[in-house]
Order: sequence, then structure tokens, then C-alpha cells
Amino acid sequence: MISRFCQSYRRLRLGTRLALGLGALSLVVFAVVGTALTTYMRDYLSAQINDQLKLAQVAQSKSIATSGTLAGKKYYRWYYAVYDVSHGTPVLRKPEDPADVPKDVADLDALAEAQTVADTELLRTEDLRGEGRYRLRACEVEPGVILVSAAPLDDLQDTVRQLITIQVVTFGLALLALVVFGRALLRRGLKPLSDMAHTAHGIASHDLTESASRLPLRADAPGGGPEVEELRTAFNTMLEHIDDSLAVRAEAEQRLRRFVADASHELRTPLMSVRGYADLFQYAAANAPEERDKHLARLRAEAARMGVLLDDLLLLARLDAAEVETPLRMENADLVELVEQAADAFRASHPGHPLTVTPGPTSVRLRMDPHRIRQVLDNLLTNAAVHTPAGTPVSIGVTVSPDTARVQVTDQGPGIPPGDRARVFDRFYRVDKARSRDHGGSGLGLSVARSLLRAHGGALELGDSEGATVFTVTLPSTSTPPR
Repeated sequence: MISRFCQSYRRLRLGTRLALGLGALSLVVFAVVGTALTTYMRDYLSAQINDQLKLAQVAQSKSIATSGTLAGKKYYRWYYAVYDVSHGTPVLRKPEDPADVPKDVADLDALAEAQTVADTELLRTEDLRGEGRYRLRACEVEPGVILVSAAPLDDLQDTVRQLITIQVVTFGLALLALVVFGRALLRRGLKPLSDMAHTAHGIASHDLTESASRLPLRADAPGGGPEVEELRTAFNTMLEHIDDSLAVRAEAEQRLRRFVADASHELRTPLMSVRGYADLFQYAAANAPEERDKHLARLRAEAARMGVLLDDLLLLARLDAAEVETPLRMENADLVELVEQAADAFRASHPGHPLTVTPGPTSVRLRMDPHRIRQVLDNLLTNAAVHTPAGTPVSIGVTVSPDTARVQVTDQGPGIPPGDRARVFDRFYRVDKARSRDHGGSGLGLSVARSLLRAHGGALELGDSEGATVFTVTLPSTSTPPR
């Protein structure tokens, strides 16, 4: 039974549970206040009766001592019994009026007998048979004479009953009003929480599987106080974070689709060429020595092209999983020497582009993978030659600061259009869409370069210089792979 009640209580809404809890607390408070008030009123009225009995007996004792009677000293419904003490035993005098004593005087006799051995007046509350509840007081009028008076307690009990009835009705109405109006106020105060719950249900029913999915719902209802406002702010901040995460996920999925499509397209072209040249060997003309050598050379070229592409893809995959396997062989090497070697190789392979090495430090020794850093420098210099007209000046230089070393590769060509600057580091992205794949590369060079530098703890940035294209390689002075 108790467990069923607890389960029913847990299923109630928070506002109802708070209202019931407030009602239960108020009930306890009302009970304590009512009990204290009733006790105080009963004690106060009892003290009043005791004082009234004392004052009445003082006057009655004087009347008995002087005239031997109680004439004119009686109260309505009170009882009076006078006892003469003979040999230590109280004996009831004949009453002046039969109505002065109750039908059963046993309780009065007992009190008079107790008074004979007491040093002070005695007070008792007794239920007189057939009469009701009375307050009894015994006092010694003079030596050998005892007076016992009895005052009815009906008025006191009626007053206390009326007080209890008024308290029960008043507190009951107050409790009912408190629960009803408190529930309404709590429902209004908790409405922002209900709105947030509806928003959460709306989010739960929202389709988050769409690649560009966003959450248009927000908890915007005002009110509820500072605590609810903090909760609403945190709730909306969480939704913004989910929105940003969904946007990042959608962008990553889009990049993955584009990467797979571009990789498939890049591999499809040389594979079709290999297949086509292989099919030529079915014909006799293609097996002539001069034709065979030409076709074999084309096959080797296409195979080499696929090998370079696959090597770049494999390197990118290993760099993306650098926490598992870092494809770097770290050692101490001179960055200035690597720049000079790359410059010499560029002059030999691209004589149509004058290259200038900007004066700088004579030696900058860093901990790095010299083969990979040389690959980055060769890639940047080759891009400067491939994407600029013949005769375009190219420069490279090294600068150092307390924490970093920088290499700047600059060409004075037409520059990169503003719409393409944000995507030059995307994989398989080409600024010149019409450039031949035989001469324009696969579009992985800058992606590989930036990933290699990130693996070194550095960065590759595209500058905003007017009328020139500036790539800046940044390496930390204590270059180590990030963990």
C-alpha cells in the first residue's frame, strides 16, 4: 500500500508535488500553532477558575466564621460542603440548601479528608457522578472546620471546543486555499521549465540524420526568476553547441564525400590510361619496337603518377592518425641549409623563374624531420613556378624569433582570387579548374604540407600581401610532434 502510494506520488508533476509538500508543511505548522493556542487558552481559563474559587472561598470563610452560614455567598451551579473535623475525621454539616451539595459527595469527602493532613489548600479536578466535570478546592476556614467548593468546568470545555472548531475550520480553509493558489502560482512559476521540456521533446522528434540538420528550437519564454534564467541560458547554450557540432559534422561529411569523389576521379584517369595502353598490345602495330617502347613509357608514367598520388593519400591518412603512428623521423637539422638546398634544386628545375634567397641567419638548428620539411619547401616553390607565368620572381627567406622560426615563400604572380583563398588547403582543390592534370598536380600538395607542419607542431599560413602570394611556414624552436 505504501509502495503504491509512493509510486503514485512520483508520477505527479513537480508543481503538484511542491504544492502538496507545502500543504503538508503548513498542516504541521497549523497543528503546532493550534495546539499551543488551545493549551494556552485552557491553562488561562483554568487559572481564572482557580482564582475565582480562591476569592469566593475567602469571602465564604469569613461568612462561616462570623455567622456560621453561606447566605449571599453562593454562585449558580456551584457546590459547597462544610466539614467539622472530629478526632481527625471530617464530618459533613447539614447543608443550608439541599442543592448546595451533589447527590454523590464521595469526591468532596475525599478532598476534605486529604485537607485535614495538608498544610495548604488543595485543588483537584473530578468528574462528579451525574453532574459533569468540576474543579474542587478545599481550605481550612478555622481550626476544626473545612470548606470544600466545586466550580463547574462546562463553560471552560465549551470555550475550548469552540476554539478548536474555529481553528480546524479556519486552518482547513487556509490550507485548502494555500494548496489551490500555491499550485496555480507554482504552475505559473514552473511554466518556463515546461516550455524547456516541450522544446526538448521537439528536439527529440527532430531528424538529426540530415547532413545539414540544425535545431531551430530554442527556450525563449521569459520569467521564472534568476535560477530558471540560468537554466534557460545553459539550455540554449547547449543547443548552440549541438548546432555547431552538427554543422561541423555536416561539413566533415561533405569534405569526406568530396574527398572520396576527387580521389576516385584522380585515380580513375591514370587507371583508364593504363587500361587503354594495355589494350593496345592486342594489336600487332602496337608491338612494333618503336611503338612498344613509347607505350611502355606512357604506362610507366601513369603508374608513377598513381604511385605519387597514393603516397600522398597514405601520408595524409597517417598524419590524420598521428596519435597512433607519427610518420616523422625526428633529428637535429639546420633549417637554413634545407632552404638553400631547396633553392638550388628549384633553380636547376625551373630556370625560367628567378629565385632570390632573402638574407637571414646563417644557421637555425631545430629538431625536425629534414626529409619532410624539405618536401614542404619543394612543394611551395614548385607551386610558385607552376601557378605563375614564366619570368615571375620568387623569393624565399628565413627569420627567427625567441620561440619560432619562419620561412616565407613569396612570388610576384597574379595571386590567388579571394574566393579561393579559404579553400587552397582543401584536399584535391585547384585554383585553376581548367589546368591540365598532367601539369597542375593532384591538388594534395598544400594539404600534405600543412599536415606535415602540424605534425611538427607548426603551421602553414597564406598571407594577405597585395600583388603577391606569400606562404609562411612556422616551426617552434623546440619542434616536437604535438600530443
